[in-house]
Amino acid sequence: MSLPHPMTNAFREAFRRHPAGVAVITADPGDRPVAMTVSSLISVSAAPPVVAFSLSMKSTSSEPLLRAETMVIHLLRFTDIDLAQLCASSGAERFPPGGAWARLPTGEPRYTGVSTWFRARRLGLLPIEGATLVAAELLEGDVQPDEVPPEAHSLVYLDRRWHRLHKELDGVAELLDSSRFL
Repeated sequence: MSLPHPMTNAFREAFRRHPAGVAVITADPGDRPVAMTVSSLISVSAAPPVVAFSLSMKSTSSEPLLRAETMVIHLLRFTDIDLAQLCASSGAERFPPGGAWARLPTGEPRYTGVSTWFRARRLGLLPIEGATLVAAELLEGDVQPDEVPPEAHSLVYLDRRWHRLHKELDGVAELLDSSRFL
């Protein structure tokens, strides 16, 4: 049995305090559709549009997701919290018959109630200590306009809990945009 790395506890404590956006990744490697909630999605490049995310190899959804060449990345709002919880639950039926999902013309499963989504093609995999970093190029998708009701603001994960991101810092943004900071 190996000893934990000396930075493990500090790492966990720091990232527990670091808010992260929430996404659901879906794919079908050919045998069944699969879905997983992730809070590790990052943008890598805008031209071409490339993202990356990590998958824990402890999850039973990781191996099928890694076999899929293409996937759908759903960016969640607070109103999608039930989907985030469903896709984060071990053993849950994520694609029930008659559920709120459909296949894209290219075959990938997509949750129809999520307004911001992208179909992506896997570019590369980087295995790292029990996890795999996935890089993917965005091929197509849909983005909901910014005019959303407060209850639909972005979903974030912080301190092992779900939170709604509020736009309470608009005054600060206005200050930063003013010419006195130029």
